[in-house]
Amino acid sequence: MTLATPETRHPLILPDGTAHKPNVFLKPVIDHPNIDVGEYTYAHDDRQPENWANVLAPYLFPGAPERLSIGRFCQIAEGVQFVTSTANHDMRGLSTYPFPIFDQDRFGDYAANPPPGRDTLVGHDCWLGREAMVLPGARIGCGVIVGARAVVAGSVPDYAIVAGNPAQVVRMRFSDADISRLLALAWWDWPIDAIERAIPVLEAGDVDALEQLAPG
Repeated sequence: MTLATPETRHPLILPDGTAHKPNVFLKPVIDHPNIDVGEYTYAHDDRQPENWANVLAPYLFPGAPERLSIGRFCQIAEGVQFVTSTANHDMRGLSTYPFPIFDQDRFGDYAANPPPGRDTLVGHDCWLGREAMVLPGARIGCGVIVGARAVVAGSVPDYAIVAGNPAQVVRMRFSDADISRLLALAWWDWPIDAIERAIPVLEAGDVDALEQLAPG
């Protein structure tokens, strides 16, 4: 199997030879200074949005004090949203109402001095289910599966399956020993030809065979 190049906008080709427009590799379609997306990470949305950065992280403005980082080979379902730190309202006063955004004289200073933000990080090879919500500063490990409509905060361990609101670990996908081996192998960082050769092994779930295929 040969994967589409990571610069491809619509990597899924249907049997009739046409590109499936709701499916996109995110790296070539997001141009936002506060968002990093790894190669081969894709998203699906039947609405076929033009502004993918705004759909995924609507509150993250260019120059905000926080970043959104998504690893390689992630899979993001329709409706997934990252609520980043600058979506928060100031809670130090008696009211959380953002009066300055409606005051032209104060808006400039308000926008130029947002509170410090925590980066939101998603590891490699994660699957985020439909309409999952990731809250400010979440740290999602590699190989994580996030259930549909889960609300994720805090840290999620590598290769966990989480679901619910707030998201809780349902189970771990592999044993601790195999998780350590997979993280050491970090197959998502291999040269693409080595990954293509390893696809049958990745699909079969054979860690021993994957170790045999690791580039020297």
